[in-house]
Amino acid sequence: MFIILKMGDTMQKCAKKYGDFEDWTLKAADINSKNAQIIDPRKENFPDFEDIQGIIITGSHDMVTDRLDWIEKSSEWLKKAAKNSVPIFGICFGHQLLAQTFDGVVANHPEGPEIGTVSVNLADEAVNDPIFKDLPQTFLAHATHTQSVLKLPKNAVLLASNCYEGCHAFRIGGNIWGVQFHPEHDTNIIKEYIMAQTENIKSLSIVLGNICQTPYAKSLIEKFINFCKNED
Repeated sequence: MFIILKMGDTMQKCAKKYGDFEDWTLKAADINSKNAQIIDPRKENFPDFEDIQGIIITGSHDMVTDRLDWIEKSSEWLKKAAKNSVPIFGICFGHQLLAQTFDGVVANHPEGPEIGTVSVNLADEAVNDPIFKDLPQTFLAHATHTQSVLKLPKNAVLLASNCYEGCHAFRIGGNIWGVQFHPEHDTNIIKEYIMAQTENIKSLSIVLGNICQTPYAKSLIEKFINFCKNED
C-alpha cells in the first residue's frame, strides 16, 4: 500500500477540469486507488507503518515555514517513517517539508517565484541515484513555487539544480527524495497555475510559449514506485 499525503487543494477551477493533487499523483505514479491510501493531515490521523510500501507528499498552497499544527505533526510522522525505513518522495511543498523536517533551511527565494517549464541539470551524484540515474544531464520540468530549500540537511545529497534554483532535487540516505519541480503536472495544469499568477510573471507570452511536455520529470514518480516495489 502506498500513502499519498494530500497537503492541500488545488484551485477550484483547476480541480473541476483536471482533478486535484492526489489525482495527478496517482496518474503520474501509474497506480490505482486500490493500491493507495489518500491521507489529508489537515483533518485525518496518520496510519501505522505496517504494510506501507512508500509515501508520496504532494504540493500545497501553504508554506512550510508557517509551521501550522498539521505541518508539524506531518514532520514528526515523517521522522518516524524514516526510522522505519519507509521510502518517501516529496513534491514541491513536500520537498521543502522534508528539508525542514531533517534540519535544512527553507524560506522565500530571494529572487521571487519560479514559474513555467524550466531546464533542470543533474548533479554529479545523480549518476549513482536509484531513480535519477537514467535521466539525461539536462531535462525539462514544470515548476511553480515561491519558497525554496536554501540549505540542505547535513546528510542530504544534491541531485539537481538550475541557474535559478540551487536545489531542485535531493536525497537523504538511500530512500528519501525531494523534488522542487512538479513531475505530476501536465501542460494543462501548469498553464492553469501560470494564468493564476500573472502578477508574478514579467513576460506571460514567453512563459506560456515555453510550456511543453516533461516526460523525464514525470517518469520520476513511477521510478519511485518501482523502487519501492523492488525493496519489498
